[in-house]
Amino acid sequence: MAIFNNKDNRIVPNTSAMQSLRKKFPVLNQCIYANTASAGLLSEDLMEWRQGHDLDFLIGGSNMKVKAFAHLPEIKKTVGKFFHCKPTHVALVPNFTLGFNMLLDGLSKDKKVLLLQKDYPSVNWPFETRNFNREYVDIDENMEENIYNRVKSGGIDVLALSVVQWISGVKIDLDFLKELKKDFPSLLIIGDGTQFCGTEPFNFEKSGFDILGASAYKWLLAGYGNAFFLVKEAVMGQFELKGIGNGSVSNDQSKRDSIPFCKFLEPGHLDTLNFGSLEFSLDFLDEIGLEHIQTHLQKLSNKAKMAFSEMGLLEQSVLERKQHSTIFNIKGDQKLFNKLTAEDVVASPRGGGIRLSFHFYNTEDEIEAIAQLLKS
Repeated sequence: MAIFNNKDNRIVPNTSAMQSLRKKFPVLNQCIYANTASAGLLSEDLMEWRQGHDLDFLIGGSNMKVKAFAHLPEIKKTVGKFFHCKPTHVALVPNFTLGFNMLLDGLSKDKKVLLLQKDYPSVNWPFETRNFNREYVDIDENMEENIYNRVKSGGIDVLALSVVQWISGVKIDLDFLKELKKDFPSLLIIGDGTQFCGTEPFNFEKSGFDILGASAYKWLLAGYGNAFFLVKEAVMGQFELKGIGNGSVSNDQSKRDSIPFCKFLEPGHLDTLNFGSLEFSLDFLDEIGLEHIQTHLQKLSNKAKMAFSEMGLLEQSVLERKQHSTIFNIKGDQKLFNKLTAEDVVASPRGGGIRLSFHFYNTEDEIEAIAQLLKS
């Protein structure tokens, strides 16, 4: 899929191809969709695949399902290849939250945890309800420095955080995490990549994360009901996972006493429609090229940050950070949100403001149109 051309070693959008790509998402004909941080769009291609899957089930019944279940290891290979992780270190789960809770049920409660203040509830709450010993760092322009200083002072065993913040769009510096892990190798670093995965190339094995999980219904455009966890072998011994069932042994009860780590996170059957959708979407994004998606998103991020900052709509802590995602929380009340909605701009009220988020199917012209609405 030639969405971009490379001319003179410069990656630039192929406008006609981009417009062709946008046609795969019918919602874009009805509105300016600035809400991928809430839900990624369903493409016509994925819809057709899903219809074919269920038609095969309709006609084939259990015979079709046997073949579909047998394909699940291939889906793990696709996930592993996409994120540079061994397939055996990939766990498929219905959503990040369920997988994360199963993971923490196997982590010793004597661990001291460092969290981000007002991070996504599914990251912080599971630690809080299990009464882990916790400390918090603010999400601001000095976030990385504050994390480093607190870890350096000693006593922190686990750092858990979202790669990109769900309200503000603040993104942790991934190079910082690599250095942090290098300097403090015993620190267990766990990430939620739900608002990150699908926005740029990511090499899990070379990253600072020991564990990364993500639901795939946002930037990966895979629909609901599918997620994954990537786990490095070096930290598996720190957990005593308790989730277990027939799915853990893939229907072979002789394997009861030799269950691999990630299979403890898969105690029941996996939905072949939803995880087939994940595989389809990863192939789709891979065909476009994550490096091209990243380039386009950086242009959108720069455009939006400039436009919204000129109107004084962004927090100072966002303005002072060197890099940012394509999620922006602008100052605005319910009246402004209603105005945007009336003008067919799809967004979300979050954190006392209005959250706008842009994916590769958005354009700079759409950001300009939103800016003009805000000015008026």
